[in-house]
Amino acid sequence: MPYGICHLSVIPVRAQADNSSEMLTQLLYGEHFKIIEIRKYWSKVRIIYDGTEGWVENQQFLPIDKSQFNAIEENNSPKYASDLVGYSSAKDQALIPVLLGSSVSNAPLLSHRFEGAFLNGTGAKSNIVPIAMYYLHAPFLRGGKTPFGVDDAGLSQMVYKINGYRLPRQASDQAMVGESLSFIEESEPGDLAFFDDKDGNIEHVGIIMKDNFIIHSHGKVRIDRIDHTGIFNRDKGLYSHPLRVIKKIV
Repeated sequence: MPYGICHLSVIPVRAQADNSSEMLTQLLYGEHFKIIEIRKYWSKVRIIYDGTEGWVENQQFLPIDKSQFNAIEENNSPKYASDLVGYSSAKDQALIPVLLGSSVSNAPLLSHRFEGAFLNGTGAKSNIVPIAMYYLHAPFLRGGKTPFGVDDAGLSQMVYKINGYRLPRQASDQAMVGESLSFIEESEPGDLAFFDDKDGNIEHVGIIMKDNFIIHSHGKVRIDRIDHTGIFNRDKGLYSHPLRVIKKIV
């Protein structure tokens, strides 16, 4: 089975092999994947980190062989960019923007030199909220994973990823991880709160902060109040999301 790696800053992963199709998620610099179907202009891929499947343009990724793929898989201490924007320099000295949370430990495989700060290993739970603050005011973007556009589950996944913890891509799947808490008073900064729709399906996630605040992506990444009812949007003066469950992941 062929393999590939994202050698650009960020590329869309779409539901269908069409640029007008819904963006399911994104591949950031250094992320690797398996190619499960190849067409003339598009390939269907399975992202190794979270198992998401979708279509990417063939001209937007770099094929790698099995030995290179295995080398990535055998790295037990991946490095993730911790600046909003860093840079990798290519052989021709061209600079490639590298966004927060990119897999910079794979830069040498691309014959790039990464220039910027990074984190690796498992960080303290107290780091989760400070990392989330890097995304504050990022516009909501369905399928987005960067400070220039991110959805609610992308925010929680990326913040946990940078801190060394793996979460699924979708909020409904993230809600299956960790220990459920009975009361909001039991929560700590860095815990995840999940919210459901009128049919009882998990549709939203946010990161608990201290003093009953929450950071989440709704229109933009914003900070609102949270209580046993749900998220209270201070701008609109109403509850925007009914609380379903709070989970302790770390």
